[in-house]
Amino acid sequence: MAEIAAPTQTKREFLHPEMETLPREKIEELQLQRLRETVRNAWENVPWHQPRLKAAGLSSPEDIDSLDALQKLPFTVKTDLRDNYPFGLFARPRTELARIHASSGTTGKATVVGYTMQDLSNWADLVARSLFAAGARPGDIVHNAYGYGLFTGGLGAHDGATRLGATVVPVSGGGTERQITLISDFRPRVICSTPSYALAMAEVAEQQGVDLRKCGLAVGVFGAEPWSEAMRQEIEAHLGLKARDIYGLSEIMGPGVACECEHGQGLHGWEDHFLFETIDPDTGKRLPDGEPGELVITTLTKQALPMIRYRTRDITRLTREICACGRTHVRILRVTGRNDDMLIVRGVNVYPSQLEAVLIGRPGIAPHYQVVLMKDGALDTVRMEIEALPDIPPEQYPLLAADAAHHIKAIVGISAHVDVLAPGAIPRSQGKAVRVRDLRNAPKS
Repeated sequence: MAEIAAPTQTKREFLHPEMETLPREKIEELQLQRLRETVRNAWENVPWHQPRLKAAGLSSPEDIDSLDALQKLPFTVKTDLRDNYPFGLFARPRTELARIHASSGTTGKATVVGYTMQDLSNWADLVARSLFAAGARPGDIVHNAYGYGLFTGGLGAHDGATRLGATVVPVSGGGTERQITLISDFRPRVICSTPSYALAMAEVAEQQGVDLRKCGLAVGVFGAEPWSEAMRQEIEAHLGLKARDIYGLSEIMGPGVACECEHGQGLHGWEDHFLFETIDPDTGKRLPDGEPGELVITTLTKQALPMIRYRTRDITRLTREICACGRTHVRILRVTGRNDDMLIVRGVNVYPSQLEAVLIGRPGIAPHYQVVLMKDGALDTVRMEIEALPDIPPEQYPLLAADAAHHIKAIVGISAHVDVLAPGAIPRSQGKAVRVRDLRNAPKS
């Protein structure tokens, strides 16, 4: 099969040309129409919503006369889904649902989400659109290493790649040695996984003497966890591909809510299906484009689970400047972290991704780390656990630790104790990486 060329700046290509290049005024007309439909769906079919909407001043869904009216509507948060567990926020009877997904529920009851057949079709369309924007093409082999099951990543990417017309290898997460064999033998052009697992695969491949840069990979579509520009460069260097960011969350849809194009200058948020805002996470006030804040998303086409002003907790910025690719939809600039992941270390606000950006790519340091939070009396302290590269002798570990601590202090502004560990000491993730270990409330030994 001949390889299909990736798009260039002189030849613009889109999977859904009319919708992806819709003028701003047409986007907003469509959004207003669909916002009314979403509010009506919630008002009429989810008993939990109507009293909250009335308390916000609505007498009927027809009161939504402009997109600005969205600001009057109440927020929805993750605990609302858990409080109405399992099906209390569904706008369709359970018998009309085609599929149910759920979070792991590690911090309480699982977050349960549902889809009608039309929801699944829309989802597949948007993931296909996202994959195409990232550089995938019909006929490509797509190695899908997102986890299958209740996690939305695996089946979401699978259905989207199938809708695109690609050949899907549904390998899921884990079994890393076998994944390397399949990549070597099948030579996929596209790979989908979490960014941390992509690096874990690269590490295992190098240990096996396999050079993934020579296995045909051209495009990597990575998501499900925040990752830095430094991580992108590390992935591209080890896998020999263009790494692109895809965004989504199960409460809204799953992967495919937004995705980077070949220019990599922010994720295109698909505004024909979602309304995007940023707010001050403390006051809830909407922020202008360009200012960092918490991303809030309203679904516009979801039938089974309409979400009104869902607080994602993700911190980012929005821009509506038209991208060089020609797509007109809002761009979500790289998510720097989650509001609930933010650390306050002796008065300084820090996200784990900021620490990652400092460490990854430094000489002698492998791209694997954990942030360990502890208490020193009443004050929070940070210990960074990082790994040395295999060719670094142990006697040089103290120098690496001092160098890392110096740059963390100079760039992030906090003092951190750095432990340099031997290669392989930090646990590898087959899904979302565990970057922070919080020992502040651990019982003292």
